[in-house]
Amino acid sequence: MATKSTKPKQAEPKGEPAKPHQILLMATAQNAVAMESWGKYAGEVDLSELITDLQKKAETIQDGNMKPVEAMLYGQAMALQTIFTNLARRSAMNAGEYIDAADKYMRLALKAQSQCRATLETLAEIKNPMPYIKQANIANGPQQVNNGKSTQYAQAHAPAGNSQTLQNELLEHQHGDTLEFGTTGQTVGADTHLEAVGTVQRAAYA
Repeated sequence: MATKSTKPKQAEPKGEPAKPHQILLMATAQNAVAMESWGKYAGEVDLSELITDLQKKAETIQDGNMKPVEAMLYGQAMALQTIFTNLARRSAMNAGEYIDAADKYMRLALKAQSQCRATLETLAEIKNPMPYIKQANIANGPQQVNNGKSTQYAQAHAPAGNSQTLQNELLEHQHGDTLEFGTTGQTVGADTHLEAVGTVQRAAYA
């Protein structure tokens, strides 16, 4: 009776380890390093496993599932609320005798309260996003825009015979005045003081 030969299973090929510059460019790796450094209270953490799990969480969010983000924001809001309560209690305990300490504690408490409110606002925006409305520019009749560049362009490209009319129209639109060439301007009186000085100078060099 022939025995059935069994072939040993081949080990699944593992991916090549990431190179140092690839780790520096990987957002999840950078975040995992920060989490491992500040999360000593959780015990020893395998950094490679943390990066893998964090990458899976990121892919979940990229696919449109925002539940991890919502849970994180809610947890942060509750932590900030706890900090606010603790600091507010410390302020009250020092209010009777140590006014400066009470003031400092209360300022820190209100900062935590403000951050808690901002976190909850962000969570509310994620849960109930505001619809994007494209504003349409609707005007009754033609629109006219007068600025420096358009005025210079119009003057440069206007026919020679229409330059006077164009300038009058611009002045009427901007100041309500017209520019008339060939009219006699108002006579400006001479400066008698300067005339006297000129007479003295001419006499000196005569």
